[in-house]
Amino acid sequence: MNPLLLTDGYKLGHREQYPQGTTLVYSNWTPRKSRVEDVDNVVFFGLQYFLKEYLIKRFNQDFFNQPKQEVVSEYKKYVDNYLGVDYDISHIEALHDLGYLPIEIKALPEGTEVPIRVPMFTLVNTKSEFFWLTNYLETLLSNIIWQPCTSATIAKQYRKILTQYASETDQDNLEFVTWQAHDFSMRGMSGTESSILSGMGHALAFSGSDTLPVAKAYETFYNTDVTKELVIGSVNATEHSVMCAGSKDDEIGTFRRLLKTYPTGILSIVSDTWDLWKVLTEYLPTLKNEILERNGKLVIRPDSGDPVDIICGCQHDNPIIAKGVIELLWSEFGGTINKQGYKVLNPKIGAIYGDSITIERATLICKRLKEKGFASTNVILGIGSFTYQYNTRDTFGFAMKATYVEVNGEGREIFKDPITDDGTKKSAKGLIKLYQENGQINFKDQVSQEEERKGLLQTVFKDGKVLIEDNLNQIRTRLIS
Repeated sequence: MNPLLLTDGYKLGHREQYPQGTTLVYSNWTPRKSRVEDVDNVVFFGLQYFLKEYLIKRFNQDFFNQPKQEVVSEYKKYVDNYLGVDYDISHIEALHDLGYLPIEIKALPEGTEVPIRVPMFTLVNTKSEFFWLTNYLETLLSNIIWQPCTSATIAKQYRKILTQYASETDQDNLEFVTWQAHDFSMRGMSGTESSILSGMGHALAFSGSDTLPVAKAYETFYNTDVTKELVIGSVNATEHSVMCAGSKDDEIGTFRRLLKTYPTGILSIVSDTWDLWKVLTEYLPTLKNEILERNGKLVIRPDSGDPVDIICGCQHDNPIIAKGVIELLWSEFGGTINKQGYKVLNPKIGAIYGDSITIERATLICKRLKEKGFASTNVILGIGSFTYQYNTRDTFGFAMKATYVEVNGEGREIFKDPITDDGTKKSAKGLIKLYQENGQINFKDQVSQEEERKGLLQTVFKDGKVLIEDNLNQIRTRLIS
């Protein structure tokens, strides 16, 4: 599809709506409000994907490298019939003749945490006749960028919580945290691109992921090499169809067969196809010697119910259910007590829970394990679409707004500040300079062009070319440091 069609319909008339003599439009991308408790900073991530995939690849492939008459006529056909007018396409023809996007984007380094209401990057046209292009790109840019920023921010919050509790209950095993939240979200996302963008955001904070295309995407867009560095990883794991195929009457036989099929390494077995408690109190004790003699870890995966109660136990008339998964595994397989005084399961056995996990539930699981005397690192959490798909652009109030224009050679500082709003939608005004103060990124608006050039924002894209590229390792280091 011609990427110029990837826009809101009302953008089509804006070129003629700007004041006569407009030659420049300068806009910024900003998270304006947090709707996630305890999160006041947003991770900037995903721009390099957008630049390579859309502003270069798709514009070249589906616009600039297409025959001019063909691509322009197609554009006119859709717009004419959409608006019911004879649409003037001279500006589209001129852009095709130019052969590249005359846009400059200045941005912070990806992986940077940006406070709410502080811009992450700016856009401006580099040729006066294409002033209309800056905000024409808003729809496509917003459509792509909000999700990787949002998922990376939420993943960082998980990382913060899991690191905190690991420090308090198992500080010698902090490196395990990078595997403690596993991305299970792909099947529940709104599409494959959504899955990849969100999955890439998750992978900034964690290495565990079942969203396989993330590995390819990081090689394509962020200069990684899966043969030389860890991008994402996972283990052999079953699904319910495997357990069902072995039959309910011989579920223990399925466990035994799987243990023989995978004599080494980590093996995760979904264990609540029928009766989780029977698996924990009958099958595992029967298979104990085989589990302990195996060269690897067996991971038990509950997959339904209240994850906090299932993992940690709860008040219940049944003493088995009251103990919960971790305590039951400890009762059968034991483990060690670390120097902080918390119980750590035998390395031959473990647990993962991957259904309906949220930040709140993850926190409760860690808290209740700690209260029971268990290290938080005894469990892995599968983070799925219940976390990553239940978000919108408004989760962090992302918006792209113009704050400066030039008309007939005169610079005009522009802004919005709706009287009916609570202040969320109030924009910056004029040119913007980002600076660091006391370790915090802040911004100043209404600055001169010279001040704007001296700020933290660096040109990453100009006139069809990416000028600065990041790699996954650099971005992870910024995020986790």
